[in-house]
Amino acid sequence: MTRRTDAHPDLTHPETGAPFFSTWRVGTPPRQRQTVEAIARTWERRPWPSGDLLGYHVYTGHDGTTLLHHSQWRSEPAYEAFVKSHRQERVDEIDTAVPGIERLWLGRYRRYRSSSREGDTRVPGCIVIVDIEFEGPDPDRQRAWVDAVLEALESEPNVHPGGISAHFHLSTDGTRVLNYAEWESAQAHVDALAAPGDGVGSATELWRRVQNWPGLKSSTVERYDHALGLIPG
Repeated sequence: MTRRTDAHPDLTHPETGAPFFSTWRVGTPPRQRQTVEAIARTWERRPWPSGDLLGYHVYTGHDGTTLLHHSQWRSEPAYEAFVKSHRQERVDEIDTAVPGIERLWLGRYRRYRSSSREGDTRVPGCIVIVDIEFEGPDPDRQRAWVDAVLEALESEPNVHPGGISAHFHLSTDGTRVLNYAEWESAQAHVDALAAPGDGVGSATELWRRVQNWPGLKSSTVERYDHALGLIPG
């Protein structure tokens, strides 16, 4: 059985061995909503596909054109088994309901480190995805960059009160870091970006080191709303 939940995923779930992220382009806000409902119908009419899938969540992009998908798997082989036996029929049904979906990318990650305030029980009002790409694979560089970001965060003199947590994921190919950041609201994130400095952090030496890391190729920041959660019933 498959059921909906309004609860956000627990990014630190100890059984998540293979978190996946992907993006679809659907074109317009009405098509975002139509696609989310098509996903819900398609999944709810079928049994939950695997005991190794802990949850599947969909988010609507504030750009009005995209959807972000996040699935929490116990292992990559479990995901591959799902692809072989269950994925295509779901894709076909969704594409019939909403033709013309562009599936832009699928990223395989491992969560590396997280940062949050102890005892913070706020429900996120906005999810911010920070996607960092480096020039070529280098797992040591991925980890070192995240360590540097967390060092800068821990010494930040002007912590914005709207930030709730940050969850840093390393791509399995060694080239990217994805930060899944939970914020109180989109406006809180906008206000943090508008503060003095370059990005969320203040103009400190530690943040300058992060922003000018050797091999840093590009970075993008996108805001999303949690639109659909699916979990085993």
